[in-house]
Amino acid sequence: MTIRNRTAIRLSDGRELVYFDESTAGHRADYPDTRQLPPPPPASQLRYDPLVDEWVAVAAHRQTRTFLPPSDACPLCPSTSAFASEIPAPDYDVVVFENQFPSFSDRIKPDEITALTDLVPVRPGVGRCEVVCFTSDHNSAFGALPPARVRTVVDALADRTAEMSAIPGVTQVFPFENRGVEIGVTLHHPHGQIYAYPTVPPRTRALLAAAAAYRARTGNDLYTDVLAAERRDGARVVGTNEHWTAYVPAAARWPYEIQIAPHRKVPDLPALSDPERDAFGPLYLDVLRRFDALFGKPMPYISAWHQAVVGEGRDLGYLHLQLFSIRRAADKLKYLAGSESAMGVFVNDIVPERAAQTLREIL
Repeated sequence: MTIRNRTAIRLSDGRELVYFDESTAGHRADYPDTRQLPPPPPASQLRYDPLVDEWVAVAAHRQTRTFLPPSDACPLCPSTSAFASEIPAPDYDVVVFENQFPSFSDRIKPDEITALTDLVPVRPGVGRCEVVCFTSDHNSAFGALPPARVRTVVDALADRTAEMSAIPGVTQVFPFENRGVEIGVTLHHPHGQIYAYPTVPPRTRALLAAAAAYRARTGNDLYTDVLAAERRDGARVVGTNEHWTAYVPAAARWPYEIQIAPHRKVPDLPALSDPERDAFGPLYLDVLRRFDALFGKPMPYISAWHQAVVGEGRDLGYLHLQLFSIRRAADKLKYLAGSESAMGVFVNDIVPERAAQTLREIL
Protein backbone atom coordinates (compact mmCIF):
# COMPACT_ATOMS: atom_id res chain seq x y z
CA MET A 1 0.00 0.00 0.00
CA THR A 2 1.64 3.25 -1.14
CA ILE A 3 1.30 6.54 0.69
CA ARG A 4 0.65 9.67 -1.29
CA ASN A 5 2.46 12.96 -0.68
CA ARG A 6 5.47 11.50 1.12
CA THR A 7 8.59 13.68 1.00
CA ALA A 8 11.93 12.76 2.56
CA ILE A 9 14.82 15.16 3.24
CA ARG A 10 18.03 15.18 5.27
CA LEU A 11 18.67 17.46 8.22
CA SER A 12 22.01 19.25 8.52
CA ASP A 13 23.54 16.44 10.61
CA GLY A 14 22.47 13.74 8.15
CA ARG A 15 19.36 12.51 9.99
CA GLU A 16 16.34 11.59 7.87
CA LEU A 17 13.06 13.53 8.05
CA VAL A 18 9.87 12.51 6.23
CA TYR A 19 6.83 14.73 5.63
CA PHE A 20 3.42 13.07 5.23
CA ASP A 21 1.09 15.62 3.65
CA GLU A 22 -2.66 15.41 3.14
CA SER A 23 -2.55 17.52 -0.02
CA THR A 24 -0.06 18.34 -2.75
CA ALA A 25 -0.20 22.07 -2.07
CA GLY A 26 2.92 22.20 0.09
CA HIS A 27 6.55 22.09 -0.99
CA ARG A 28 8.17 21.01 2.25
CA ALA A 29 11.44 19.93 0.65
CA ASP A 30 12.06 23.52 -0.50
CA TYR A 31 13.00 24.46 3.07
CA PRO A 32 16.50 23.26 4.04
CA ASP A 33 17.76 22.83 7.58
CA THR A 34 19.79 26.00 8.24
CA ARG A 35 21.25 24.88 11.57
CA GLN A 36 24.83 23.81 12.12
CA LEU A 37 24.47 20.63 14.13
CA PRO A 38 27.12 18.26 15.46
CA PRO A 39 27.14 14.67 14.16
CA PRO A 40 24.61 12.27 15.71
CA PRO A 41 25.73 10.99 19.13
CA PRO A 42 27.33 7.61 19.73
CA ALA A 43 24.91 4.76 20.05
CA SER A 44 23.89 3.10 23.26
CA GLN A 45 25.25 -0.12 24.67
CA LEU A 46 23.24 -3.24 25.36
CA ARG A 47 24.30 -5.02 28.53
CA TYR A 48 23.04 -8.51 29.28
CA ASP A 49 21.54 -9.28 32.68
CA PRO A 50 22.06 -13.03 33.16
CA LEU A 51 19.90 -13.13 36.29
CA VAL A 52 16.70 -12.47 34.32
CA ASP A 53 17.85 -13.21 30.75
CA GLU A 54 17.22 -9.63 29.57
CA TRP A 55 19.17 -6.89 27.81
CA VAL A 56 19.36 -3.36 29.26
CA ALA A 57 20.19 -0.31 27.12
CA VAL A 58 22.67 2.24 28.48
CA ALA A 59 22.48 5.56 26.61
CA ALA A 60 24.43 8.21 28.53
CA HIS A 61 24.07 10.83 25.78
CA ARG A 62 20.31 11.02 26.41
CA GLN A 63 20.97 12.76 29.72
CA THR A 64 21.43 16.04 27.78
CA ARG A 65 18.21 15.85 25.72
CA THR A 66 15.86 18.84 25.57
CA PHE A 67 13.64 19.13 28.65
CA LEU A 68 10.32 21.05 28.65
CA PRO A 69 11.44 24.12 26.65
CA PRO A 70 9.19 27.21 26.33
CA SER A 71 6.72 27.13 23.45
CA ASP A 72 8.73 29.62 21.38
CA ALA A 73 11.71 27.26 21.49
CA CYS A 74 9.87 23.98 20.89
CA PRO A 75 11.93 21.75 18.58
CA LEU A 76 8.78 20.07 17.24
CA CYS A 77 7.04 23.23 16.04
CA PRO A 78 7.59 24.40 12.46
CA SER A 79 10.62 26.63 11.94
CA THR A 80 10.19 30.40 11.93
CA SER A 81 12.45 33.31 11.07
CA ALA A 82 13.23 33.63 14.78
CA PHE A 83 13.80 29.96 15.61
CA ALA A 84 15.02 27.00 13.56
CA SER A 85 13.47 23.80 14.91
CA GLU A 86 13.83 20.16 13.95
CA ILE A 87 11.27 20.73 11.17
CA PRO A 88 12.59 23.19 8.55
CA ALA A 89 9.22 23.85 6.86
CA PRO A 90 6.92 26.65 8.12
CA ASP A 91 4.02 24.19 8.45
CA TYR A 92 3.29 20.46 8.20
CA ASP A 93 0.58 17.84 8.60
CA VAL A 94 2.48 14.85 9.99
CA VAL A 95 6.25 14.58 10.11
CA VAL A 96 8.64 11.84 11.22
CA PHE A 97 12.37 12.24 11.84
CA GLU A 98 15.28 10.44 13.43
CA ASN A 99 15.57 11.24 17.12
CA GLN A 100 18.48 13.56 17.91
CA PHE A 101 19.03 11.63 21.16
CA PRO A 102 18.36 8.00 20.16
CA SER A 103 18.38 5.01 22.45
CA PHE A 104 19.22 2.82 19.42
CA SER A 105 20.93 3.65 16.12
CA ASP A 106 21.45 2.03 12.71
CA ARG A 107 24.64 4.02 12.15
CA ILE A 108 26.83 1.40 13.84
CA LYS A 109 27.97 -2.13 13.13
CA PRO A 110 25.95 -4.82 14.90
CA ASP A 111 28.80 -7.28 15.37
CA GLU A 112 31.07 -5.39 17.78
CA ILE A 113 30.49 -7.58 20.87
CA THR A 114 32.63 -7.23 23.99
CA ALA A 115 32.13 -8.26 27.63
CA LEU A 116 32.28 -6.79 31.12
CA THR A 117 32.54 -10.21 32.78
CA ASP A 118 32.23 -13.80 31.62
CA LEU A 119 28.48 -13.56 32.23
CA VAL A 120 27.79 -10.02 30.98
CA PRO A 121 28.35 -9.51 27.24
CA VAL A 122 28.06 -6.00 25.81
CA ARG A 123 26.85 -5.25 22.29
CA PRO A 124 26.01 -2.10 20.32
CA GLY A 125 22.50 -0.74 20.60
CA VAL A 126 21.67 -1.33 16.95
CA GLY A 127 18.21 -0.18 15.90
CA ARG A 128 16.55 3.15 15.27
CA CYS A 129 14.51 5.77 17.13
CA GLU A 130 12.19 8.24 15.44
CA VAL A 131 9.90 11.06 16.54
CA VAL A 132 6.38 11.40 15.10
CA CYS A 133 4.72 14.83 15.20
CA PHE A 134 0.94 14.52 14.85
CA THR A 135 0.23 18.17 14.12
CA SER A 136 2.01 21.50 13.77
CA ASP A 137 -0.31 22.98 16.43
CA HIS A 138 1.72 23.11 19.64
CA ASN A 139 -1.39 23.48 21.83
CA SER A 140 -3.40 20.61 20.36
CA ALA A 141 -3.58 16.95 21.40
CA PHE A 142 -4.09 13.64 19.64
CA GLY A 143 -7.66 13.47 20.91
CA ALA A 144 -8.41 16.80 19.21
CA LEU A 145 -7.32 15.60 15.75
CA PRO A 146 -9.92 14.95 13.03
CA PRO A 147 -10.32 11.34 11.86
CA ALA A 148 -8.61 12.18 8.56
CA ARG A 149 -5.47 13.22 10.44
CA VAL A 150 -5.53 10.01 12.49
CA ARG A 151 -5.58 8.13 9.18
CA THR A 152 -2.49 10.09 8.09
CA VAL A 153 -0.75 9.17 11.35
CA VAL A 154 -1.62 5.49 10.87
CA ASP A 155 -0.26 5.63 7.33
CA ALA A 156 2.93 7.26 8.57
CA LEU A 157 3.38 4.63 11.30
CA ALA A 158 2.77 1.86 8.76
CA ASP A 159 5.36 3.38 6.42
CA ARG A 160 7.95 3.64 9.17
CA THR A 161 7.19 0.14 10.48
CA ALA A 162 7.91 -1.33 7.05
CA GLU A 163 11.11 0.71 6.63
CA MET A 164 12.46 0.05 10.12
CA SER A 165 11.62 -3.65 10.05
CA ALA A 166 14.05 -3.99 7.14
CA ILE A 167 17.03 -2.68 9.16
CA PRO A 168 19.49 -5.54 9.81
CA GLY A 169 19.37 -6.59 13.44
CA VAL A 170 15.91 -5.16 14.23
CA THR A 171 13.57 -7.62 15.95
CA GLN A 172 10.44 -5.52 16.55
CA VAL A 173 9.10 -2.04 15.74
CA PHE A 174 7.22 -0.28 18.54
CA PRO A 175 5.24 2.96 17.93
CA PHE A 176 4.00 4.71 21.06
CA GLU A 177 2.86 8.02 22.56
CA ASN A 178 3.57 9.32 26.05
CA ARG A 179 1.18 12.07 27.12
CA GLY A 180 1.40 14.25 30.21
CA VAL A 181 4.12 15.38 32.59
CA GLU A 182 2.88 12.71 35.00
CA ILE A 183 4.07 10.13 32.47
CA GLY A 184 7.41 11.90 32.10
CA VAL A 185 7.20 13.70 28.75
CA THR A 186 10.04 16.11 28.02
CA LEU A 187 8.25 18.00 25.21
CA HIS A 188 4.67 19.28 25.38
CA HIS A 189 4.09 19.30 21.60
CA PRO A 190 1.72 16.47 20.51
CA HIS A 191 4.06 13.73 19.37
CA GLY A 192 4.90 10.07 19.63
CA GLN A 193 7.94 7.91 19.05
CA ILE A 194 8.93 4.74 17.22
CA TYR A 195 11.57 2.36 18.58
CA ALA A 196 13.14 -0.34 16.42
CA TYR A 197 14.50 -2.79 18.98
CA PRO A 198 17.63 -4.95 18.56
CA THR A 199 16.26 -7.60 20.94
CA VAL A 200 12.76 -8.92 21.58
CA PRO A 201 11.41 -6.91 24.56
CA PRO A 202 10.40 -8.77 27.75
CA ARG A 203 6.69 -7.99 27.30
CA THR A 204 6.73 -9.37 23.76
CA ARG A 205 8.65 -12.46 24.87
CA ALA A 206 5.92 -13.14 27.43
CA LEU A 207 3.18 -12.64 24.83
CA LEU A 208 4.92 -14.99 22.40
CA ALA A 209 5.47 -17.68 25.03
CA ALA A 210 1.81 -17.59 26.07
CA ALA A 211 0.60 -17.65 22.45
CA ALA A 212 2.91 -20.54 21.54
CA ALA A 213 1.81 -22.60 24.54
CA TYR A 214 -1.87 -21.94 23.76
CA ARG A 215 -1.44 -22.93 20.12
CA ALA A 216 0.37 -26.14 21.10
CA ARG A 217 -2.43 -26.97 23.54
CA THR A 218 -5.49 -25.98 21.47
CA GLY A 219 -4.38 -25.41 17.90
CA ASN A 220 -5.92 -21.93 18.05
CA ASP A 221 -4.64 -18.36 18.07
CA LEU A 222 -4.64 -16.94 21.60
CA TYR A 223 -5.40 -13.26 20.93
CA THR A 224 -8.10 -14.18 18.41
CA ASP A 225 -9.86 -16.27 21.04
CA VAL A 226 -9.41 -13.65 23.80
CA LEU A 227 -10.90 -10.92 21.59
CA ALA A 228 -13.81 -13.15 20.54
CA ALA A 229 -14.54 -14.01 24.18
CA GLU A 230 -14.51 -10.33 25.20
CA ARG A 231 -16.87 -9.42 22.37
CA ARG A 232 -19.28 -12.20 23.31
CA ASP A 233 -19.23 -11.32 27.00
CA GLY A 234 -19.54 -7.56 26.45
CA ALA A 235 -19.08 -6.55 30.10
CA ARG A 236 -15.71 -4.94 29.45
CA VAL A 237 -16.33 -3.66 25.90
CA VAL A 238 -16.15 0.14 25.76
CA GLY A 239 -16.77 0.67 22.04
CA THR A 240 -16.84 -1.14 18.71
CA ASN A 241 -17.40 -0.66 15.00
CA GLU A 242 -17.26 -2.83 11.89
CA HIS A 243 -13.50 -3.40 12.06
CA TRP A 244 -12.32 -2.71 15.65
CA THR A 245 -13.27 -3.35 19.28
CA ALA A 246 -12.07 -1.42 22.34
CA TYR A 247 -12.23 -3.30 25.64
CA VAL A 248 -10.82 -3.29 29.16
CA PRO A 249 -8.72 -6.44 29.70
CA ALA A 250 -10.20 -8.79 32.29
CA ALA A 251 -6.88 -8.76 34.18
CA ALA A 252 -6.05 -5.08 33.60
CA ARG A 253 -2.92 -3.97 35.43
CA TRP A 254 -3.61 -0.24 35.27
CA PRO A 255 -6.50 1.74 36.80
CA TYR A 256 -7.81 2.62 33.35
CA GLU A 257 -6.56 0.41 30.55
CA ILE A 258 -8.02 -0.36 27.13
CA GLN A 259 -6.95 -2.56 24.27
CA ILE A 260 -8.14 -1.73 20.76
CA ALA A 261 -7.85 -4.59 18.29
CA PRO A 262 -8.89 -5.20 14.68
CA HIS A 263 -11.42 -7.97 14.17
CA ARG A 264 -9.17 -9.50 11.52
CA LYS A 265 -5.85 -10.92 12.64
CA VAL A 266 -3.02 -8.91 11.09
CA PRO A 267 0.64 -8.86 12.21
CA ASP A 268 1.31 -5.14 12.03
CA LEU A 269 0.18 -1.72 10.84
CA PRO A 270 1.35 -2.14 7.21
CA ALA A 271 -1.01 -5.13 6.91
CA LEU A 272 -4.13 -3.09 7.70
CA SER A 273 -6.54 -2.50 4.79
CA ASP A 274 -7.81 0.94 3.82
CA PRO A 275 -11.22 0.37 5.48
CA GLU A 276 -9.49 -0.81 8.67
CA ARG A 277 -7.22 2.23 8.71
CA ASP A 278 -10.20 4.55 8.20
CA ALA A 279 -12.27 2.87 10.92
CA PHE A 280 -9.57 3.06 13.59
CA GLY A 281 -9.60 6.86 14.01
CA PRO A 282 -13.25 7.43 15.03
CA LEU A 283 -13.14 4.67 17.67
CA TYR A 284 -9.76 5.71 19.08
CA LEU A 285 -10.76 9.38 19.26
CA ASP A 286 -13.94 8.39 21.10
CA VAL A 287 -11.89 6.42 23.65
CA LEU A 288 -9.48 9.33 24.16
CA ARG A 289 -12.38 11.71 24.77
CA ARG A 290 -13.73 9.31 27.38
CA PHE A 291 -10.35 9.22 29.08
CA ASP A 292 -10.24 13.03 29.29
CA ALA A 293 -13.83 13.17 30.56
CA LEU A 294 -13.16 10.79 33.46
CA PHE A 295 -11.79 13.48 35.76
CA GLY A 296 -12.58 16.61 33.76
CA LYS A 297 -8.95 17.27 32.76
CA PRO A 298 -6.37 15.90 30.34
CA MET A 299 -5.61 12.30 31.15
CA PRO A 300 -1.95 11.26 31.26
CA TYR A 301 -1.52 8.09 29.25
CA ILE A 302 0.73 5.74 27.34
CA SER A 303 -0.53 4.55 23.97
CA ALA A 304 1.42 1.52 22.70
CA TRP A 305 1.14 -0.41 19.44
CA HIS A 306 1.96 -4.10 19.91
CA GLN A 307 3.09 -5.52 16.56
CA ALA A 308 4.42 -8.89 15.45
CA VAL A 309 8.16 -9.47 15.69
CA VAL A 310 10.25 -9.39 12.54
CA GLY A 311 11.68 -12.92 12.76
CA GLU A 312 10.80 -16.15 14.52
CA GLY A 313 7.37 -16.02 16.17
CA ARG A 314 5.94 -13.50 13.72
CA ASP A 315 3.00 -15.81 12.99
CA LEU A 316 1.98 -15.59 16.67
CA GLY A 317 1.60 -11.80 16.65
CA TYR A 318 -1.76 -10.01 16.57
CA LEU A 319 -1.69 -6.24 16.12
CA HIS A 320 -3.38 -4.31 18.92
CA LEU A 321 -3.13 -0.97 20.69
CA GLN A 322 -2.74 -0.79 24.46
CA LEU A 323 -3.87 2.48 26.05
CA PHE A 324 -3.50 3.02 29.78
CA SER A 325 -3.23 5.73 32.40
CA ILE A 326 -1.52 5.92 35.79
CA ARG A 327 -4.28 8.20 37.11
CA ARG A 328 -6.58 6.28 39.47
CA ALA A 329 -8.56 9.26 40.83
CA ALA A 330 -8.80 12.97 40.12
CA ASP A 331 -5.99 13.74 42.57
CA LYS A 332 -4.21 10.37 42.78
CA LEU A 333 -1.69 8.52 40.62
CA LYS A 334 -0.77 4.86 40.64
CA TYR A 335 2.92 4.64 41.47
CA LEU A 336 4.84 1.50 40.62
CA ALA A 337 6.09 0.91 44.14
CA GLY A 338 7.44 -2.21 45.84
CA SER A 339 5.31 -5.02 44.41
CA GLU A 340 5.13 -3.67 40.85
CA SER A 341 8.68 -2.33 40.48
CA ALA A 342 10.62 -4.93 42.42
CA MET A 343 8.60 -8.06 41.70
CA GLY A 344 6.49 -7.23 38.62
CA VAL A 345 3.28 -8.17 40.45
CA PHE A 346 0.57 -5.59 39.75
CA VAL A 347 -2.18 -4.71 42.18
CA ASN A 348 -5.03 -2.81 40.50
CA ASP A 349 -7.21 -0.46 42.57
CA ILE A 350 -10.03 -0.36 39.99
CA VAL A 351 -12.16 -3.41 39.13
CA PRO A 352 -11.92 -3.80 35.31
CA GLU A 353 -15.68 -4.25 34.85
CA ARG A 354 -16.29 -1.05 36.83
CA ALA A 355 -13.70 0.80 34.75
CA ALA A 356 -15.38 -0.34 31.53
CA GLN A 357 -18.83 0.69 32.79
CA THR A 358 -17.54 4.11 33.83
CA LEU A 359 -15.89 4.67 30.46
CA ARG A 360 -19.04 3.60 28.59
CA GLU A 361 -21.27 5.94 30.62
CA ILE A 362 -18.96 8.95 30.89
CA LEU A 363 -20.16 10.58 27.67
